Amino acid sequence: MTELTIAQRLAQFAHLARAHGVAAPLRADAARRVLDVIGNSLAALDTPAAAAVRALVGEWAGSPQSTTFGHQGRIPAANAALWNGTLAHALDFDDTQLPSVLHPSASVVPAALAAAEANGADGAALLDAVAVGVEITARLGLAGYDAALGNSIFFERGLHATAICGTIGGAVAAAMLSGLDAAGTTHTIGIAASMGSGLLEANRTGGTVKRVHCGWAAHAAVTAATLARHGLTGPPSVIEGRFGLLQAFCGDQADPAVICADLGERWELPGIFFKPYPCNHFTHAGIDAALRLRGRGITADRIERLVLGAPTPVLRTIGEPTAAKQRPESGYHAAFSGPYTVAAALLGGGGLGVFHEDFTDAAAGDPDRLALAAKVTCVPDARCDAIFPHQFPAVLTAELVDGTTVTERIEVNRGGPGNPLTPRELATKFALNTAGVLDAAGAERVADIVFGLADISDLGILLRLLDGSDRH
Repeated sequence: MTELTIAQRLAQFAHLARAHGVAAPLRADAARRVLDVIGNSLAALDTPAAAAVRALVGEWAGSPQSTTFGHQGRIPAANAALWNGTLAHALDFDDTQLPSVLHPSASVVPAALAAAEANGADGAALLDAVAVGVEITARLGLAGYDAALGNSIFFERGLHATAICGTIGGAVAAAMLSGLDAAGTTHTIGIAASMGSGLLEANRTGGTVKRVHCGWAAHAAVTAATLARHGLTGPPSVIEGRFGLLQAFCGDQADPAVICADLGERWELPGIFFKPYPCNHFTHAGIDAALRLRGRGITADRIERLVLGAPTPVLRTIGEPTAAKQRPESGYHAAFSGPYTVAAALLGGGGLGVFHEDFTDAAAGDPDRLALAAKVTCVPDARCDAIFPHQFPAVLTAELVDGTTVTERIEVNRGGPGNPLTPRELATKFALNTAGVLDAAGAERVADIVFGLADISDLGILLRLLDGSDRH
């Protein structure tokens, strides 16, 4: 008997989950991912990237299949996935899997929601598809992690693993909700692997294109499943083959074996980190350290200099180029700046510590914040290097004008298994994210529906609350 390829094994995994459902705790975890994505998306409705994508999908015609967040009327499923996926990642508030350093839910949930609505799926099927899609995305990302290097190979090469792997995970979710069998899902994977893309240079030097990466991944995911349903085929060896995804993106450093290791028995899904702050995850430990300094009474007027120690690979994102990070060109770019986020935590702070109001263009241009950010020097830290990327640690030392120093070291990120957000904190995050779109009662109603998705047959109950047609 011929050994199954990785794509075929993933397709069988998805087919079994579609036929039998996933365990109740996994459905509950998937529901938390759905709620988190919805909250992050509604908070991003007014971003420039959202406006650009909304204009684009408005120019495209097609069948009214799926809901777009914040706008009444349905559009083609792939286009809705593009819009909703862009929103999901636009504020960098989406969950993170470590050590692969990718954001699985931002591509998978929008693709799954669009496909579920287009195909009349129920809530349980949606949760099963989200759980499987996120799991596959995470495992593909882990295959691109090099333990000897201590970092993602995708990241080292400037590739956005979130968009590349999320296209495949989202496509599997869409295939499940479209009713494709194992063979059809294998073809979906083979097709989707040719569609995933994304470069990370915008993290370093500017541009808002990264905000669209997950939208395009979700769009490609739904498209791949639809093409497979219409008879297009893909190579079964597309993951591990000589000219397959891992070889093309990661070369010989990739580890294909981890993708299917204990597949269906051990799940990565529950260990994926929720973000407490709407900014690049590498900045979070620095924020927590700054908040601790603030809690100890350290104020800006007492600070002569700040030294932010972080893992060496992280500094390319949050510390370089130095001038651009100390003086970010916009609120969006401030979210990728170690100096700015430390300053924001010391001077501002809302929500769970810092929040959206800290990443407006006005906040990023505030003279007091920029003056404090200019005092921050980012340096590599050996202890952080030893922990990264299983956590994104930081150490922050304040050198005070009186000659004394105060240091705070953060080694376990908030939002992960070692320091999880409480249900109250997750509810607070959702309520704050949606405050401009939903009233308190509406936010509570959406949360109740999402947490009860496993027992809901009509997704329209939820979607009408999200497009503005039935919020009160």
